[in-house]
Amino acid sequence: MTGEAKSGRDGSGVVKATNVKWQEGLVTRYERYEHLGCRGCTIWLTGLPASGKTTLAARLEQELVRRGIPAYRLDGDNIRHGLNKDLGFTREERDENIRRIGEVARLFADSGCVAITAFISPYIVDRDRARRLHEDAELAFFEVFVDAPIEVCEERDPKGHYKKARAGVIKGFTGIDDPYEAPVKPELVLKTGERPVEECVARLMAMLKERGVVNGKI
Repeated sequence: MTGEAKSGRDGSGVVKATNVKWQEGLVTRYERYEHLGCRGCTIWLTGLPASGKTTLAARLEQELVRRGIPAYRLDGDNIRHGLNKDLGFTREERDENIRRIGEVARLFADSGCVAITAFISPYIVDRDRARRLHEDAELAFFEVFVDAPIEVCEERDPKGHYKKARAGVIKGFTGIDDPYEAPVKPELVLKTGERPVEECVARLMAMLKERGVVNGKI
């Protein structure tokens, strides 16, 4: 039957939909951008646990919305309450976690929203996959390295995770017994161990203006 989704299995045994087709709407991306006065994009904040990603994402979202720019924050913990509540923290599940976020961020960006993701996303290959997903869709993607030394992150440690990881209570914790692969060529590096939050947010806003994301709203 036309439009009916069939299912199949790939080598991993995961059921996948087949015989599906992308349905175009009546509003083009560029019509939407014109009316919103900004161009959708994704700002991908990556860094060690407690490096300041969540704080920056929240403040940037607040600043953009106050200026009339549509923005939405996708936070690691929040996403695991719903969309990714079925995922744990094995390497494979972390990969899937980031894959799903890349897809969701792309949809937000396509809608004309500034999608702000705050995820450790420790592996280069996963972040590069999210970038390619946006580039293939001709959407802007800005990787931002929230660069704080592990000593600073451990001193902050708002959830007490570093202490538990050092004690062996938490296994596979990024930065302790699981690797973090820093970005090679990020669009922006923010030294959150040295600079205040407001200065970092100002640099993010300046980047959006320089890259032509907004039309005179900043």
